[in-house]
Parts: sequence; C-alpha cells; structure tokens
Amino acid sequence: MSRPAVLHAGGQMTPGPAGEDRLDGVSVDRTPREIVAELDRHIIGQEKAKRAVAIALRNRTRRLKLSPEMAEEVAPKNIIMIGPTGVGKTEIARRLARLTGSPFIKVEASKYTEVGYVGRDVESMVRDLVDLAIVKVRDEMAEGVRARAAVAAEDRLLGLLLPSTAGVNVPGGEAEGVAGGAADPYPRTREKLREQLREGLLEDRMVEIEVRQETMPALRLFGAGGLEEMDVSLRDSLSGLFGGRSRRRRASVREARDILQREEEERLIDPDAVKRIALRRVEQSGIIFIDEIDKVAGRERGHGPDVSREGVQRDLLPLVEGTSVNTKHGLVRTDHILFIASGAFHVSKPSDLIPELQGRFPIRVELHSLGAAEFVRILTEPKGALVAQYRALLLTEGIELEFTDDAVAALAELAARVNEQAENIGARRLHTIMEKLLDTISFDAPDLSERTIHIDRAYVHSMLADIVKDQDLSRYIL
Repeated sequence: MSRPAVLHAGGQMTPGPAGEDRLDGVSVDRTPREIVAELDRHIIGQEKAKRAVAIALRNRTRRLKLSPEMAEEVAPKNIIMIGPTGVGKTEIARRLARLTGSPFIKVEASKYTEVGYVGRDVESMVRDLVDLAIVKVRDEMAEGVRARAAVAAEDRLLGLLLPSTAGVNVPGGEAEGVAGGAADPYPRTREKLREQLREGLLEDRMVEIEVRQETMPALRLFGAGGLEEMDVSLRDSLSGLFGGRSRRRRASVREARDILQREEEERLIDPDAVKRIALRRVEQSGIIFIDEIDKVAGRERGHGPDVSREGVQRDLLPLVEGTSVNTKHGLVRTDHILFIASGAFHVSKPSDLIPELQGRFPIRVELHSLGAAEFVRILTEPKGALVAQYRALLLTEGIELEFTDDAVAALAELAARVNEQAENIGARRLHTIMEKLLDTISFDAPDLSERTIHIDRAYVHSMLADIVKDQDLSRYIL
C-alpha cells in the first residue's frame, strides 16, 4: 500500500536519514509512540504531557496528507501545560522541535505589552521565529555547497599566492587569463602550491584580499510596529546606498581561506530560495512556546488598562487564531503554527484567561511535581544525565568520579527535602546540589594527586547534611 502524497502548501517530500520522510527538511514520519520514546530518553516522567504533544505533532503529519481544501480547515490543537517550575515543560517543547527539525522559539509572555505602549508587541515573536528559520535554512544550504565553495576558495587563494598566473581577479573567484582560455605559464608551480596549500604548509603566509564592508547609518526611528521593525525597514531600503563597499586588507592564508569560503558559499546560495523555504517551514511546522502565560492571566478590575495582562491576551488572540504578520522576509500566516503555552498557575488559573484565548488552547495537561524517585532517574537515566555530565567534565582534568547508588539516592533525597522546606524549583534544585557537592573537587582538580574519587552516601552527607538541616542557610545556598 503506497503512502498518500503530501499535497499542502506546495511542499516537497524528500527521503531523510534511514528512510525517514521529511517535508522541506522537517521530519513528518514519526508515530506518536516513537515521539514519546524519544522524549523518554531525555525527560523523566510526565507521560500525559508527552502523549499530548506527540498527538499534536502527529496530527500535523495527518493534515499534510489531506487534500488542500480539507488541510486548510484543520487547525492545530494548541496546548497549555500546567505545572510548577522545573518539571520539564520547556524541555518537552524544546526536545519536540529538535526531534522534528521544526522552527522553534521560546518566549516569555511577561516581556510583552499591549500595542501602543513601550515594550515588545506580540507579533515580534513571529518575526524572531522567521529569523531563526532563515539562519537554519541558510546553514543547511551552506552545508550542501561547502565542497564546491572550498574548491572555489582554493582557486582564489592560489590566484592570490601566484598572481602572475591568475591575471586579474574578478568576482566569482575565476581569473580573466584562465577564464579566457589563456594557458597558465606556470602550471607546475601552481600545482605545487596547491599541494602545499592542502598540506597546510602555507597557513601563516600573508596575502592581500578584498573584504566587503557593511556600513549602515546609525539611524533609528520608533514606529507603531516596534523599534525592531523600523530598524529593519531602514536597513533594507538603504542597503543599496550604504552597503557593498570593500577594502583591501592583509590576512594569513588560514584566515583568508575562511573569508573566501564564506563569500563563495553566499554566492552559491539562492537567497530567494532560503526565504521561500524558511517561510514555508514556519507556516507549516513552526512551534512557538509561550512560557509564563499565567503571568498575563487575570482580568481588568476597573482601575484602567492593564497593558501587561489582559491587553497582551487580546493582542495574542489574533496570532493564535490565525493572522498574517509582516516580516522583513515577507508575510507569514500563523494559522498552522503550533502554540504551546505553559505556566505554574499558583496565583491565577487557566480560567482567568479571556474566554476567546482559552478556546484556542483546547488541550490542557497537568505536569506533576517531582520527588526523590524521579530525581534518582534524572541523575542517572537520560542521555546527558547530570552525573554523566560532571564525570565528563572532571575527566578532562584526569579525575575519574565514581558515584555509588546510595550516593545518588542521598542526593535525590536531599534535593526533595530542600524543595519541600523552601521554594519548590523542581529538577533545577539538582544543579545547585551537585555544584555544592563537587565544589571542593572542582576547585582542586588540577592539583589533586588522587586520580579516582569515590563519592558515596557518607561523602554526600558530610558535604550537604548540615546545610540542609539549617533551613535559613539552605534558602541562601541551596
């Protein structure tokens, strides 16, 4: 049975690594079970949240296989994650984006204000997402042309090292004498130089190259769309007048190679294709993670406009419902961008959001607090677990750290106890605990004669027990 074709938005389906399907470079072929399994490698627990994001992601794939008319009607199922800090809300969204290669940005709702007031307007989060997508697509395209750019840069370097054989350098890296078919009077010398160049024997030789200067006037205006939008518009419109000049400078072959290769990569990359692919990725697979959504929850109480709360909700509503945002790279529709919001909701609750915004986040998942059992798993199980990180760091000094099972259990118990006594900051408490535990070893590591250090339960308690018992002290240190 053949797989249905992807029809929506004119995207191109291409085979990815290990047969994985990708739409414009974004993975679209993972099942919900595979997504959850991959998230389990990095995040402990929170099964409900993982299932919710896996289903939302898979529904995107299903939409791409519908007819264009039906696909346009299917809206993304935006998610609100409810839970205390340090339980994995942000990490789930970030890992989800890495898993698929989707354009992703994390923003804090508290940094935005209502349009017309000093501060960032909510549309700037879409502009930032587009900028990130442009950089990612350009990097991918540069990787594809890197080999060709390296050859062109090498030829230009040879022309600089042996100018008598290169004629007059022209943009593009070819010489008039060579391009016009004239015979190279010193072919053996040129090839010998090429061999030396590839063997790294000429890295410190100085050459003179032309470097383009980007000179723009320091002119900024404030506009209704925000300072950044006016600044971008001025740079785009005046770039032809003030940019593009070049100057000659001396550089080593090592430095010149990097400069010339970057120029050749830029020459080989089609900027219009970069914008087209990036905009399509943002529109069809972009993910915006809005943290601290609870900080803008709440209603006006009759004391004048609240520009950082309900005003932000009203401005956010069109983005989540679907609108067109003007960016320096073109218009972006937000109809199918996936919005994931999160908040602790200690003071407010999701029902304090304006009803229209609540309706645009139909999926709500609650993430539970973490205890000692979860902390043990966080310290040891994930790829790049904390214990493995510190072992790798100290191994660079020749110090081998060995953690016993009871030491890990003691660390988890102490972290859980401090979270109960002081503010509950979840798994972030483990970072503080580990830093305090290894403070002496980390400082003395270069001078230690003992190469293997065993850390057991007794060592953990000797370093941390007194601080944990003193609640006033633990509030400041742990």
